[in-house]
Amino acid sequence: MLDEAQELASELIRTRRQIHRWPEPGFEEHRTAALVARRLHELGIPHETEVARTGVIGWLGNGDGPTIALRADMDALPIHEATNAEYASQRPGLMHACGHDAHTTMLLGAAELLKRHEKELKGRVKLIFQPCEEMMGPDGKSGGRLMVEEGVADDVDVIIGLHMDPNIEVGKIGVRPGPMMAASDKFEMEILGKAAHGAYAYQGVDAIVLAAQVINAAQTLISRRIPAIKEGVVTFGVIHGGVRENIICDRVHLAGTVRSFDAAIRDQLERELEEVAAIARVLGGDYRYRYIRGNPAVINDGQLTGFVARIGGQMLGGDQVLEAPKTTGGEDFSWFSCKTRGAFVRLGARDPQWKEVRPLHTPIFDIDERALPIGAALLAQSAIRWLKEYDPDLWPRVSHC
Repeated sequence: MLDEAQELASELIRTRRQIHRWPEPGFEEHRTAALVARRLHELGIPHETEVARTGVIGWLGNGDGPTIALRADMDALPIHEATNAEYASQRPGLMHACGHDAHTTMLLGAAELLKRHEKELKGRVKLIFQPCEEMMGPDGKSGGRLMVEEGVADDVDVIIGLHMDPNIEVGKIGVRPGPMMAASDKFEMEILGKAAHGAYAYQGVDAIVLAAQVINAAQTLISRRIPAIKEGVVTFGVIHGGVRENIICDRVHLAGTVRSFDAAIRDQLERELEEVAAIARVLGGDYRYRYIRGNPAVINDGQLTGFVARIGGQMLGGDQVLEAPKTTGGEDFSWFSCKTRGAFVRLGARDPQWKEVRPLHTPIFDIDERALPIGAALLAQSAIRWLKEYDPDLWPRVSHC
């Protein structure tokens, strides 16, 4: 399969660069979705558009057996590109700085390979081209969540997703069973005091002092309130308060992010952050608190992850399959892996000759395009082999939600 994918390398590079030149933000991927739909049409693959607003779904094989889904995201980031590449973004302030152009391209490549081998499929392959992974829409929902709510994963037994990783050299993959990426939530607090003249501070309630107490107390949530063997992050990223140096501030706005892997710890941090905010009330002020849940943690199914690792080892060599690190970054692939068995795989994207890493979500992010046929082949081969080896007793459908 890798040899066949290598024959598509030039086509994959052209497709990736075309998408890269014209990045689109979440739920605005109209040009990208049209490209995907056009290519699926050319391949003779049945598909549906406008799924979760701007997503595309395709089908291969037949519905008599199990279903394996392959997922790619399509949206870009509000970053101004600084790579100076010939295929650099033509839209100022927008850039594919997370590799979604490559993800879409590799899934299209896998679609072409699977179409060639469609008679070998012992079930169905669902191709999921997902919108809006990087942000939430006005309703607070990402593209992955909307797709799951619209039933895209209802008939899926297992799902595989790939993500470019600039820390891993091209030709290698990173896998990790169990928790891989954190739940990503945010919170907002209004700490309320009472205004007064700065010369007569005792006549007011200083919201800045109250906010300082709240922030300091919050730092103990991770170190003293959750077990040491559990992970979590509480970050205050915003603090706004005060209008003049000689006026006691009556209102401070705080906002931040919370990352966790364990559902119980997630619930605990949401609850105890409010208890921390309530310190303001004890000290004579008041508070308002809002916790906004984002994407849940990416929890990789151990059995499926082991399967993909085996396929990757057979394709690339066992020493090319690495253990991926656990990270507190978030990914809305989690909505799929919560619904059914999922494996999220890191695909090496770094040219070993580069002197430095070109990090995700930065203006200099780029990939070694030799990764494109590798990713396409891994997706296609995994789908063919999983359907061929499927046994309902060994692969009962499960939900982690």
